[in-house]
Amino acid sequence: MLRRPPKSNRPDPRGDRARGDRRAVWLASPAALWLIVFFLLPLVFVLIASFLTRGGGGLPVWPPTLAHYERTFTVFAPVLWRTLGFALLTTGLCLGIGYPTAVFIARRRRANVRMLLLFLVLLPFWTNFLVRTYALITIVQREGLLNGLLLQVGAIAEPLQLLFTQGAVVLGLVYGYLPFMVLPIYASVERLDRRYVEAAHDLGANDWRAFWRVVWPLTLPGVVAGSMLVFIPAVGAFVTPDLMGGTRGLMIGNLVQSQFSGRGNVPLGSAVSMVLLVVVFVGVLVYTRFGEQER
Repeated sequence: MLRRPPKSNRPDPRGDRARGDRRAVWLASPAALWLIVFFLLPLVFVLIASFLTRGGGGLPVWPPTLAHYERTFTVFAPVLWRTLGFALLTTGLCLGIGYPTAVFIARRRRANVRMLLLFLVLLPFWTNFLVRTYALITIVQREGLLNGLLLQVGAIAEPLQLLFTQGAVVLGLVYGYLPFMVLPIYASVERLDRRYVEAAHDLGANDWRAFWRVVWPLTLPGVVAGSMLVFIPAVGAFVTPDLMGGTRGLMIGNLVQSQFSGRGNVPLGSAVSMVLLVVVFVGVLVYTRFGEQER
């Protein structure tokens, strides 16, 4: 008579994995529900509205049309190019200022000095972004601190018109988003093994060649991450261009805000929003592909 083999007391790894997967799904369900209700569904509504006709009060009505996308790429093409130009210039200036700053902070030997410098970088985040923008306005306006200082030292004969210019918009964007560039680069530089640089010097490389062949490639992931963290919010910025640029600083974010307020044009604003979303998605895609290549 055949006997059944005794049951093993060892746990089943496949059952544990299945229970772990179910537990993970239950834990992630609140966040998933939040994203679906407050992000995905509104995005679908905006996408549908971008293909509809403008009705009474600027609301979308039937029938569908592509006129709003055509208008976005024709009438508002200068705004799109200006937005991309401002965002790229802001990213480049933040990189030029933020990279040396991050290297300077990371090379401090004393930990308390590094913490103090990082605290100074993060200090602006303790204040509301709108308040910081108004503070910058008081500095660069016609009767502001900067013009007053230049007049006192005799550098200028009359106050300069710095506010409500495209340069003021770029200045405000750099001022607002510079910490987003410094912090990722600092993390990359701080993790850099200095022995690689010493090995490059031992092999005959000077400081400049060691930087481009060793330091820059190893810190490039931080540069890319910081560039995305600056470029993406700079593309959609509307507070800084509105307050510091006026009509000369009109960007795509201001255009979207104006179309969704009052008796605007919701379908047109939706079409512009979708174009902005595509631009941001391309930036994220580039960052993702770069990260895969680095791994």
